[in-house]
Amino acid sequence: MEIIRIIRFSIPGLLLLHILIGRIFAEATQFGEIYLYNTIIFLIIFLILRNYREVNMRASLYSSIAIILWACGSLLSSISSFYSISEHSQIVANFLYLLFYPFALIGFPRLVLPARKITFLEILDSSIIGLGLSSLLTAFVIKPVLPHFDGNFVSTFFSICFPIADVILITVTGAAFLTQLRNSKTLYLWGGIIVFALSDFTFLWESLHRSYRFGSLVDSGWLIALALIGESFWHQSGVIDSQRNINPILLTISVFFSSTLLALLALHPGYFPTFILLPTVSTLLLAFLRMAIALKEARNIGEERILARTDELTGLPNRRKLISELVLFESKDGALLLLDLDGFKPVNDTHGHEVGDLVLQQVASRFERALPPDALLARLGGDEFGVILQGSYERTMEVALALHATLSYPFLIREHNIHIGVSIGHITNDGSQDLLRKADLAMYEAKKNGLGVFAG
Repeated sequence: MEIIRIIRFSIPGLLLLHILIGRIFAEATQFGEIYLYNTIIFLIIFLILRNYREVNMRASLYSSIAIILWACGSLLSSISSFYSISEHSQIVANFLYLLFYPFALIGFPRLVLPARKITFLEILDSSIIGLGLSSLLTAFVIKPVLPHFDGNFVSTFFSICFPIADVILITVTGAAFLTQLRNSKTLYLWGGIIVFALSDFTFLWESLHRSYRFGSLVDSGWLIALALIGESFWHQSGVIDSQRNINPILLTISVFFSSTLLALLALHPGYFPTFILLPTVSTLLLAFLRMAIALKEARNIGEERILARTDELTGLPNRRKLISELVLFESKDGALLLLDLDGFKPVNDTHGHEVGDLVLQQVASRFERALPPDALLARLGGDEFGVILQGSYERTMEVALALHATLSYPFLIREHNIHIGVSIGHITNDGSQDLLRKADLAMYEAKKNGLGVFAG
């Protein structure tokens, strides 16, 4: 491991040496651009392969292939700058550079959080942001580039592909970075990707203005980027115990830019390149998909909240719902009724729980028909019900007697006549917080003495 440590700490020194050589010498040197430059790249590849761990097997494999392809393109480009090997060598080098991206798109995201799957919504949100930004870049950065290439299809092709590929790479790896705590592995990886993209854009800009110089600081930028990416392999992801949600403002801005660009395309055909339609339309389609998912989630949350306060058997509100309504009921005139069925246990014992459930459903139906529209009927559990009533003592007592009368005649279930009764505790609302306890005591008094309805 000592040799590994030496190589890791020697790479920053070699990078500094390359930068100094580029600043000292007016022209690129073979030592700096062929030997030193490519030695640094292959040292980075060696360190990645040396840290090949089974938990990161695919990340290491695809990331290594990506950087090896880029290194081959760099070596070919460096050699062709000093020696005449082939007139197509730079095109081949550019294709090798371009092949870096497919493998990086597979390998880099797996480096960030190998123990945690990135959710579909995280990928969707980051894709909307990335495509929105790529639309903007395509319109205002790449568009001014095209006239400078004088119709050279190959130059135009690579000039468009590299920056868009950089944006896609940032988008794909950005899901984990935007939604998770920033650990050292993620910072090194994303720092490398950002520096890599900035170097690409700087190279494109300098090439347009014919100010690019082989062996300049731009070339060192790519080395720094690869060194940061390689260093990320030597850092642990860490345990993620909290999650960061993507700011909805970023999504709004991305959709706004894309819709604005589409409007400009409609108002001024030909002003922007036609291929801008792909990222802009894709952004809006993904945004509509995201909105549909959000609406579905909101509806599901609403249904879950309703179900959490609803009795599954009878469809009535449950105890939780009744208690929450009692809080709002404290300042109103009315009464709380607590109802407990008499003779229900023998029904279950004799006819079974299935018949007992049918009885409870019919009991709930009879109670509902006897109650005024503004009353709240809830099943509190088992054979116990609760009713919140508004009105005077006389009105609420009359309703209580009506509820008692609803069970005065039998239920006909599966050719069985089933007789049950109900004991009701009636408590006038006095604004106290123990209304449910008082109603329970009143109901117990009614049951114990066979009163039917007892007003406490």
